Amino acid sequence: MQVHYDLRRLPDFENAVLSVGSFDGVHIGHRKLIRQVIKLARHVRGESVLITFDPHPRNIVDPTADNIPLLNSLQEKIRLLEATGIHHLVIIPFSLEFAQQSADEYIENFLYKQFRPKYIVLGYNHRFGNNRMGDIRYLRWKGPGYGYEAVQVGRAMYDDTPVSSTRIRQALSEKDITLATKMLGALYPLTGEVIKGSQMGREMGFPTANIRLENKDKLVPGEGVYAAYAIWQGDRYEAMLYIGRKPTLDQQKTPVIEVNLLNFNEQIYGQQLTIEVVQFIRGDQVFEDKQALQTQIHLDRKRIILALEDYQESLIADKENKNPSTAVAILNYNGMEHLKKYLKDILKSCREARAECHIIDNGSTDGSKAWIASNFPNLNIIELSKNWGFAGGYNHGLLHIDADIYFILNSDVALHENAIEILRQRLLSDPEIAVCQPKILDDKDKSKFEYAGAAGGWIDLLGYPFCRGRVFDTAEADLGQYTDATEIFWASGAAFMIHSELFHRFGGFDPQYFAHLEEIDLCWRLKRAGHKIYVDPAAKVFHYGGGTLPYHSPKKVYLNFRNSLITLVKNEQAIDLIWKIPVRLLLDYAAIILFIFQRKFTLVFSVLRAQLDFLLTIPLTIVKRNYHNQEILKYRIRNRTNLKGLYSGSIVWDFYLNSRKTFQKIVR
Repeated sequence: MQVHYDLRRLPDFENAVLSVGSFDGVHIGHRKLIRQVIKLARHVRGESVLITFDPHPRNIVDPTADNIPLLNSLQEKIRLLEATGIHHLVIIPFSLEFAQQSADEYIENFLYKQFRPKYIVLGYNHRFGNNRMGDIRYLRWKGPGYGYEAVQVGRAMYDDTPVSSTRIRQALSEKDITLATKMLGALYPLTGEVIKGSQMGREMGFPTANIRLENKDKLVPGEGVYAAYAIWQGDRYEAMLYIGRKPTLDQQKTPVIEVNLLNFNEQIYGQQLTIEVVQFIRGDQVFEDKQALQTQIHLDRKRIILALEDYQESLIADKENKNPSTAVAILNYNGMEHLKKYLKDILKSCREARAECHIIDNGSTDGSKAWIASNFPNLNIIELSKNWGFAGGYNHGLLHIDADIYFILNSDVALHENAIEILRQRLLSDPEIAVCQPKILDDKDKSKFEYAGAAGGWIDLLGYPFCRGRVFDTAEADLGQYTDATEIFWASGAAFMIHSELFHRFGGFDPQYFAHLEEIDLCWRLKRAGHKIYVDPAAKVFHYGGGTLPYHSPKKVYLNFRNSLITLVKNEQAIDLIWKIPVRLLLDYAAIILFIFQRKFTLVFSVLRAQLDFLLTIPLTIVKRNYHNQEILKYRIRNRTNLKGLYSGSIVWDFYLNSRKTFQKIVR
C-alpha cells in the first residue's frame, strides 16, 4: 500500500475506485466498504484508493467541544488499512477551509480533479460538503457529468444493531471488550512507547512496561485489569494489562497504562509496544497493603491465562463453525410474469437457507420493479441503467452484493426443498470446487430434464456443449440415471452457485457474450486453473426455460453460434485452434444447409451473422484470451487443466451419423 500525504504529489491513478471516510477503528462496517472498493477496482482493472483525514473532522468542525476519543492513532489506522489489501491511502490534513467547501466544490475540485474516479463508494450515512449538504443521491446525480458511478454500501449489523465507531467507543468505555472485538473484527490496540515507571511492579515480582500512547486523544478502556497480548518486534506475548490510578501504591491523578508480559525478560525502554485488549478481568480497587495487592495479582495472572486460552479456543470454534454468507441473485428483465409465479417461493427457500435475496433489474420497462417494491418492500432491488444482458447484468449487479457465495438463479426457476443448502454444502465440501449446479428439470414436464443444464454440462472435442440428460435439443426423461454428485465441465447459468471471490478474481462473465454460453466460458477458465465444477442431483430445481428468449429464436441461435466460437478461441490450446476453427466453421455451414432444407431462413442469416461477427472480433478475443491467461497463471491451484467433463469425440458425429441420442450412449 502506498501512503500519500501531499495532494500536490498524487500519482495519476488508473481507473481509480475510491472511498472517503475517517475509518476510525477500521471496524467491520469499514471492512465491508473496503471489500467493495477492492472488488470494483478488480472489475475495472484499476486502483483502489482510500481517502482519510487527520485530525478527525469532528475535532475541527466543532473546536469548542471536547476532542472525540479516537479508536486508532494515525499509525495504527495505517497498519490496519494496509492489511486490507488496498492500493493507495491518501491522508488529507483536515481544516476549516476544507470543511467549508460546498458539495459541488468538493465533487469537482477534490474528488474529480484529484482522482478522476471510475467509482466512488460511500457508506450508508455518509454526507459531505459545507453543512453536510451532499449525500449519495446528490453524488449519483452529478456522476454522469464527471464520468463516475456512485455506489452505496449497506450498514454492517451486529446483534440487529448497526455497527459504528460510536457504539464501539461506548462498549470500550463500559469495559465490554467482547462486544467491541466483535464489531471491530479484531482486538482493540493500544500502541505507544515504553517509558520508565515507579518500578514497584518489579519489586513485587511483576515487572511492567508503562505505555505512553502515540496519540493523546486515543480512547483508553475503563479502569481495571485485562487479559491482553503484547506485540514487540513482531512477536506476540501473553500479557496482564492494568489501566488505573494505582490507588494502593501511589494514587495517580490520571490513569496509567501498565502491562506485564508473561514469560518475558527484556529491557524495552524507548521501544514501541502494541497491546491488544482481549478480556476485562476485574475493576480497579484499593487493597489493605502491598502484600494483599500481590496476592490478587497472582490470582489475576491465573484468570488471565485461562481467559487467553478461552479466547484461542473461541477463535478455533468460530473458524470451524463459520457459515459463509450466501446471496441469491435473480436477474430481471421485463419478467413480471415469472416473478409473480416464482418469487414468493424463492424467498421462502432463501429464508429457510438463511440466504439473502437480491433482484438485479436490467432496465426493465414492464413495471416489474414497481410490482416488486409494492409486494416485497424489504427485498433489495439493484437497479441497472439499461439491459446489459445476462453476462453484463450479473457482472454489474454482483458488484453491489457482499456475500461469500453467489447463487445465480433465473427468475423462472422453482426451488425444490433444501436445494440451496445442499448446493452450499457441496460447494464447501472440497476447497477445489469452484462452482456447482443442481439437477435441472423441466417445470412444464417435471418428469424430463430441462435444456439449460439438465444434470450437468459436458463439452466435446470441438467445443460443442451438451449435458447429462440433454444432447442438442433432445432431453431425456428423468429415470434416476443421473443421481451421482460428480464433476462436470460446466454448470448452467440458470442455477449457478459460485464462490464470490473466484467470480471476481477470474473476471466474471464475458460481457461481449450478452447471453448464452458465458457460464461455459467462465467454467472453462476455472478448470484451466485446476478448479472443479460439480453437479449435485440431490438438489433439484424446475426451470420453465426460454422465458426471455425462445430456444429457437433467431437472436438465441445467433448468440449460441457466435459465443461458442469465441469460447473456443479464448480457452482452447493455440495449436489445436489451427484445425478446430476451420472444422467448426464447416460444421456451421452444414447447419446452414439444414436450416435451408427446413425453410428456416431467419436462422440461416443468424448463423451467417454469427460467423461474421466472430471473425471481426477475433483481435478483441485474442486480447481477452491473453488477459485471462495471466489471471489463470496468477491464481491457478494446479499446473494443468482439469479435463473432467471433456468428451474426446464429436457429438455431431455421434448424434447425427451414429444415432446416439442420449448422454449415456455417447459417453460410454
